[in-house]
Amino acid sequence: MARERIVEAAQQGRDREPEAPAGPALRPQHLAEYIGQPDLKERLSIAIDAARSRSSPMEHVLLHGPPGLGKTTLAHVIANEMGSRAYVTSGPALTKAADLIGTLTKMEERDVLFIDEIHRLPAAVEEYIYPAMEDFRIDFTVDSGMHARVVTVALKPFTLIGATTRPGLLTQALRNRFGIAHHLGFYGTAELIEILRRAAGLQGMRGIPDGALDRLAGRSRGTPRIALRLLRRVRDFAQVRRGGTLDLAAVDEALELEGIDALGLDALDRAYVQALAGVYGCGPAGVEAIAASMGEDAGTLEDVVEPYLLQLGFVARTRQGRRLTKAACDHVGAAWKGPADGGLFEA
Repeated sequence: MARERIVEAAQQGRDREPEAPAGPALRPQHLAEYIGQPDLKERLSIAIDAARSRSSPMEHVLLHGPPGLGKTTLAHVIANEMGSRAYVTSGPALTKAADLIGTLTKMEERDVLFIDEIHRLPAAVEEYIYPAMEDFRIDFTVDSGMHARVVTVALKPFTLIGATTRPGLLTQALRNRFGIAHHLGFYGTAELIEILRRAAGLQGMRGIPDGALDRLAGRSRGTPRIALRLLRRVRDFAQVRRGGTLDLAAVDEALELEGIDALGLDALDRAYVQALAGVYGCGPAGVEAIAASMGEDAGTLEDVVEPYLLQLGFVARTRQGRRLTKAACDHVGAAWKGPADGGLFEA
């Protein structure tokens, strides 16, 4: 079994444990407690206040952006603000219409239905979503042929919150039915420090110097889920190896043990850069060729490794293939083979 990457933003097994920093017990319960995404918070605050004043459900919300930025947390926050319950499912879990109908018919007025990975909703199920979102009803056909008849089931008004990392894969018909659509961006260092400080306080971790939190935030790839995961690893290291003292030295030693460098790169990230620098002379090279050199899957490199390297400005995707920038070569100690000014070769 492949080892889980601590700096991967996708949810992992231990993230689901109740005692984990990302667990439900430590999630913000109200919008005022939610850190980051100020523009989205303001939009949601207005929509929630308006809905509560009318005693009606809030309009449907579509959240899109990279994993680990708090889309599921926001669904629970909205439900709490509306004084209702959140039902959580995912697109791949709704394999047939009966799965969706069963959930919708048991929901009370103003409840929240959160569908993660909504872009993976089967087409047969998506057809039932449309009347449910617009008219709060479901139409389904009983029998077939000349005996076929349509049965309409009324639903209690609810709010659908969809989350996706691939908004381009949503059908236009589904996307148009959301009243609020917002892209969640990566978090800044100050916001991540605030998230880490809150999580540390809730877990009874006192006296952590700001320098230690700043070091953790700087290696978290702008993603709260990764920041909280790193905090848990550092907490465990400090408890076992340093007598419970969580200081800057403990952070450095713990992250060095995990193979995470000052920019948040792990061994797989560095192997990618070193392969492109050493084997292909800084590029260009196709992702399949790079994957073959590393013994990895090309899809893994595209979906897991390259996004953060692109965010850092370490890799450029050109028509000829992938190229390294001078900053990437300098970071891993490889010789730069591009123009003297550090730019890329002309196509």
